[in-house]
Amino acid sequence: MGSLAEARPRAAYLADILKALAHPARLRIVAALCEGDESVIGLSKRLNIQQAIVSQQLRILRMSGLVGAERKAGFARYSLAQPRLRDLVTCLEGCHAETAGARSIRKEGERR
Repeated sequence: MGSLAEARPRAAYLADILKALAHPARLRIVAALCEGDESVIGLSKRLNIQQAIVSQQLRILRMSGLVGAERKAGFARYSLAQPRLRDLVTCLEGCHAETAGARSIRKEGERR
């Protein structure tokens, strides 16, 4: 398989995944779906984002193959099509925590 540094097609595919996630609303939707399946209405209420925007962002995530939908009783419930996204979201949250911690340490040093 080779390293990612040497695998141009694989790097391009992974970059497309990151592009699909590179919007705050889409990233929040994926993070919410990491915790369980949800409807557009549920996501809208939970994330405090208009339903039309949630629907639009879910369409992009579905077209990217990251999210799937299952219809029951006329309503769609969305879920992660790529379960490993949970690992990515956890990694991103860890990066944020480390970055926020580093900023806090730097600011503390500047005050002294």
